[in-house]
Amino acid sequence: MVNSLIKYLIELYTKLKPISIGTKFFPTNDIEIEYVDLFNYTQTILLEIKKATINSDSILNNLKRDIGSENIPDNAQFYELKAAEDKIEEYALVSNIIMGSDRYFYIELPHPNNNLISLFVKIIEKDYGVIVEKSSTELVAKMPSKNDAIRIAIRIIGIGLDKGISIISAVGMTGAAAIERSIDYTNSIGSFPGIAFTKLGGEYAFVFDNKFKLGESKLSQEYENYLFIDLIDSTKFISKYGRTKLVELMTGIKTFIENECNGELEGYREGGDDFIARFPSKDLAIRAGLDSAWYALDKDAKIRAGIGRSRREAGERAQLVDTINSISPLSLVVFELANGLYAYNIPTEFSRTILNMVINEKIKLFGIFIFVFIFAYVASITGLNIFGVIGIIIAIVYAAAS
Repeated sequence: MVNSLIKYLIELYTKLKPISIGTKFFPTNDIEIEYVDLFNYTQTILLEIKKATINSDSILNNLKRDIGSENIPDNAQFYELKAAEDKIEEYALVSNIIMGSDRYFYIELPHPNNNLISLFVKIIEKDYGVIVEKSSTELVAKMPSKNDAIRIAIRIIGIGLDKGISIISAVGMTGAAAIERSIDYTNSIGSFPGIAFTKLGGEYAFVFDNKFKLGESKLSQEYENYLFIDLIDSTKFISKYGRTKLVELMTGIKTFIENECNGELEGYREGGDDFIARFPSKDLAIRAGLDSAWYALDKDAKIRAGIGRSRREAGERAQLVDTINSISPLSLVVFELANGLYAYNIPTEFSRTILNMVINEKIKLFGIFIFVFIFAYVASITGLNIFGVIGIIIAIVYAAAS
């Protein structure tokens, strides 16, 4: 959360509503520690551009958009087992960015059927899933994303219904979590064929009681994740550091994206100040945008970045940076969350100094205020008003030096 004073200062500067500064995510391994340290050291701010509406209807609509309406049969019954809160949890977002979007997927058959399990293994592996465990009645797999797991589960449940077999499935962060969710599903709904999952902190399920036929999937055309990156005021950067430094900066970003984030660059020209990259998942695209912004700021540069499902959408979101009436250009990574638009802002070193003083050094800040007040008051009653201005300048220089 952001206290009222800091919220006011950030809104004054960025003209956007701040959700959080840094992260409350608790790291448990080296890569998580590295990213959490970066979030908190740079005081990366999560900003709201367009508020998401989070309820059962919006979640179902988002599922139809993300999974593809052709992959959700008309007779699917959508159940809300636990409502999601109408707010964005920044640590959940950070968790997804750091840990990735892959999810574990559990399938349970009522009776042993090795032939059917073998068929499901082929379907899952064809969609880039990895089998973790299997028996004649159960199967645990790891899918590239939650949406992939839900989509494949619906297809598998449909195959089961055609054969008169009731299949129960669930998706979780771990295999154990998926199994536990399937148990909760059975306790809440019964032994009806279906898939249980979470979305934005809520618990949901698709339930089926009749056979269905799916439409032709359009996933290969629709489900891409693009990152558009553009250096802000590259002309000024070149005049200050030279074109060689620009090439080094963009090459550094390009190398990281290709080697660390599985990104594929499109349309990059050496010496240019922008490019588009394609990623296998949205979390990798956001991570690449954040790392690029952190890296650029360390080189005294700012980027505008947009993540979208098409090249155009990614470019349009990056261009949103130009429409934000902030005091100075913002280094932003813009992306969609639920049905809203959000952005990570990496503050400049001066902005971080001010934020740090407001958050961690209130006594020093109060002391500066008292100093300026007394200095200006004494200057005014002695008729030396100019010294009041000098006092303010001294205070600002001291704050910047700190």
